[in-house]
Amino acid sequence: MRRAYKAAQSRLAVVVLALLASFAIQHPALAQPFGAGVYGADVPFGDLTSVAINISDPIDLTLLPSGGNFSGNDSHTVTITSTDVVGYQLFVKATSTTALTQGANTIATSANSSPTTLAVNSWGYNTTSSTNNFRGMTLSDVLIKNATGPHKSGDATIFTYGALVDMTKPSGTYTVNVTYTAIGQS
Repeated sequence: MRRAYKAAQSRLAVVVLALLASFAIQHPALAQPFGAGVYGADVPFGDLTSVAINISDPIDLTLLPSGGNFSGNDSHTVTITSTDVVGYQLFVKATSTTALTQGANTIATSANSSPTTLAVNSWGYNTTSSTNNFRGMTLSDVLIKNATGPHKSGDATIFTYGALVDMTKPSGTYTVNVTYTAIGQS
C-alpha cells in the first residue's frame, strides 16, 4: 500500500509543478487594451484590415523634340483602398535596376534627391504633377505617403514620370520595372 501512495504523491507533485510553470511563463495578450483602438471608425468591429492597390493606365513616355534634346512625361494614378483605421503607408522603388533599358542601351535615373529639372540623358518621377521637376528612382523603398484613417472609397496619388535625352541615345522602347507597396499601419 505504501508504494501506491508514493506513486500517487509523485504524480501530484508533477501536476503541481506543471501548473506553477504554466503560471510563471508569460503569455502574450492578443487584444488591445481598452481605449487603444480608434473610437467611431467607419470599419465594422471584428473585420480584418484590407489594403488594395489599383493602378490606372501604364506609363507611356513619348519623347518629342525640345531644342536639341527630346523630352516627354506621362502620369498615372495609384489608388489605395484600405479599411485600416490607423491608415496606410505608400512606398515606391525600382525592382531590379534604376535605369531605363533597351538591350545594352540605358537611360540613367536622375541623381535628383528631390524634384528639380532633369539632367540630359536621365529620367525621374514626382507626385506633385509637375512636368518639369523630377527626382531619381531608387532600389530602396521611398515613403511617398503616410495617410491616416480608413480609405474605404480609395485614396489617389498621381505619379508623373519624365525623361530628357539627347540625340546620342538610340531610338526604341526603354523600360524599367517599378514596384508600389502599400502597408496598413494598425
